[in-house]
Parts: sequence; structure tokens; C-alpha cells
Amino acid sequence: MRLRGNRITLGVTGGIAAYKAAELVRLMVQGGLQVRVIMTANATRFVNPLTFQVLSQSQVRVDTFETVSPKRVEHVTLAQETDLLVVAPATANILAKMARGIADDMLSTFYLAYDGVTLVAPAMNTKMYVHPATQKNLEILKNRGIVVLDPEEGELACGDSGPGRFPDPSYTMERVLDLLYEKDLEGRSILVTAGPTREFLDGVRFISNPSSGRMGFAIAQEARRRGAKVYLISGPTHLDSPWGVEFILVTSAREMHEQVMALFPRVDGVIKAAAVADFYPLPLVERGKFKKGNRDSLTLELKANPDILAQLGKKKEGQILVGFAAESQELLKNAQEKLERKNLDIIVANNISNGFAEDTNKVTVLKRDGSILELPLMSKEEVARVVLDEVEHLLS
Repeated sequence: MRLRGNRITLGVTGGIAAYKAAELVRLMVQGGLQVRVIMTANATRFVNPLTFQVLSQSQVRVDTFETVSPKRVEHVTLAQETDLLVVAPATANILAKMARGIADDMLSTFYLAYDGVTLVAPAMNTKMYVHPATQKNLEILKNRGIVVLDPEEGELACGDSGPGRFPDPSYTMERVLDLLYEKDLEGRSILVTAGPTREFLDGVRFISNPSSGRMGFAIAQEARRRGAKVYLISGPTHLDSPWGVEFILVTSAREMHEQVMALFPRVDGVIKAAAVADFYPLPLVERGKFKKGNRDSLTLELKANPDILAQLGKKKEGQILVGFAAESQELLKNAQEKLERKNLDIIVANNISNGFAEDTNKVTVLKRDGSILELPLMSKEEVARVVLDEVEHLLS
């Protein structure tokens, strides 16, 4: 993971959404970030500091005058040891203090001593959020360069409905990573394909495969974190589109072909991680559902879908082209032949015995220069980083 820094100070303030900050800490630690938590006194009325201490594996600060070490002025030293300040949830009270420079507790004092990047996630009653005073304070903070997440809309703990809900912790975590990542792909455009395609027999039946789309989505997410403009073209999956990418949903291989070819001239690289059907059936009926009747068997006529990767290989003019090869035998031989036949720069080969819907993958990366990188079993997010490292190297 290419990060500019990994030291997070999380400010937790006194609102009912404070309990959701515990999940945010868990995600941060799971993501390899070092987290230290500052709680306001009111926040401790909602969540015991011990919760955050256990999750962050670090002492929680509450009192400005609590002595951690006689050699430390805690709010100053901690500020110097922080790469990113996150205040989540941010109440109307802390937003006002930050905007107006009031320093009357550990968190607000720390903020004035800190001169790095700050992200706030407001969460409060709708009327408090839309109040002109709160909106003015948010405007001041935005003009100061602070990243402000819009709260979600919906039913609040008080029973009101409207804007003011704490953003989903996984979304907040994504925004945190966006601020921490090195932007080695900034100024580049990457097109990623993902998921299966569906080739319909009639209005309700189709031929497909068990691809989950996770590999392609992980690549799109990693490329966006690294600063690229990302287009993600995906067949049907249960996955939510990663934040910050241009998402295009398709169904059939022919639809995917149309979208890929339209975008290809605009991008610096294409990573084809989709499991695209090689053939499509001639429909049994044009509309509705085909009736089985008394048949004991049925013959389908299949026609070849466009070979998207091969067509890109013929058309490319300086773009980096990455393909995937899912093989059942002679993995390296078949992958190498595919790389040469389709004019690829990189091919990522894996044996289908590893499964389609797993969270992990064991792949071998073959490159045009003849080098081979055999990777151990890794998460798909880790594989995405390796693939994009190779793409970035070729682009640079």
C-alpha cells in the first residue's frame, strides 16, 4: 500500500453516532493504519473510552491536562505525530469550536496545534445541521481546506428524518485512504472491466458464469485511490460501485464490447478482469418465456461474441493493455500464448481451481518482456496493488 502516512488521530465527539466510530477504528486498524483516539467528555457519555482503547490498541486521550509523559506537551506532541486528523462524528459544537478557534478541551486544543490535513464527518439532528450557524461554520472550514463529508439522509435517532446521519464507516474509511494514498497515477485514465456477462436464452433464462466481480472492483478502487480517472464497466454483480469511479453497468458481452470500444481512445490503460462469455445463444423466443412443452432435450445454436481483448490489441496506440487468463491446464503456456496472440503488455494468469468467488487469489503475472512474477496466495486487494504497480511502471 502506497501511503503518504499512516498515523491517524480520530476525534470522537458527543453524539449518538459516537458508537459508529468504533467500527471506523476497527476498519482503520484492519487497513494497517495507526490510530489514536481523542474523545470529548460528552463522547464518553455515549461510549466508554475502553472500547476505543481496545480497538485502537492505544491510550485514549480525554483530559487536556492528563500527563502521558512528563516530557510531552500532549496536544502539541500528538499533533506532530499525526498524518491525518479525522473528526467523526463531528457535532455542531466541535464544528463551531474549530471554525472560531475556541480551544477549551483536548480535541479543540489539539486541532489548533495541528497543521495537517483534516477530515470531518458531521452528524447531528437535521435542524441543527441546516441551521445557518452550522452551515456558516462548515463554509469556514471548507474554505480553510478541511474535507467535509456530507451526512447521509434518513431517520435519525431522535425520530426526525433528513440530513444528519453519520456516513457509513466503510465510506468514511475510503475517504480517509483517498487522502493518504500517494497519487502515482494522477493524470492517468484507466478502464477496468469486471464481473460476468449474461447471454439470454429468452426473457428470463440466461447463460453466465460464477464470477463475483471482486477482482475488477478491487483494481478500480485501487486505481482511483492512486489518483487515476477510472471507468469501471461491469456485468451484473451484488457489489456496490467503488466511490469516485465512473460506473457503467452492462449485461451482455456485446454491450460490454460497445462500451469498451467507445471509451478506449480516451484512456491510458485497460485492465480486462471481466469473465466475458465467448458465445451467445440465438434466442429461443424473441419475447417472454420459452415453454418446455413435452421436450426431453433441446439444442441451442451459439454464435461467437466479439473478442474485446483481441480487438483492443489491434487498435492500441500507446495504451497499456492487461488481460486475465483463467485456465484449467498448462497455465503458463496458455497464458503466454494469449499475451502474444492478443498483443497484451501484461497477463494475469490463475487456475480456475482457485475458484471465482473467493476473497483471495493466487496468480502469476507474465509481462511482454518475458519476465514472470509468481505471487503467493493474496487478497484480491493485494493482487490489485501488484497489477497496478506494473501498470504504473509501464506508463512512467
